[in-house]
Amino acid sequence: MKHKKKNEKLITRRGVLPILGGSLLIPFLGFGNTDIDQTPIETEEEYQILLKPDGSTVKVKASALKNSKVVNKKVSNKLFLNWLGKKL
Repeated sequence: MKHKKKNEKLITRRGVLPILGGSLLIPFLGFGNTDIDQTPIETEEEYQILLKPDGSTVKVKASALKNSKVVNKKVSNKLFLNWLGKKL
């Protein structure tokens, strides 16, 4: 009598584990398209650091400073401090 193996073509748990583990590595291979490659590279805007009245700093775009208006060129220190709300 000849023995036929019935389980020869069945997938066992040990046979599934390498397939499952390999499928989890697919995202790390990088075959997918990313949106980063398709977006145009934006030019970096220049920032300038300014000092606020309370002593803290603020980053301001250089283009905002170029487009700003000068209200009064000659302002005394006392008037400027009053405008800021500081008392002598």
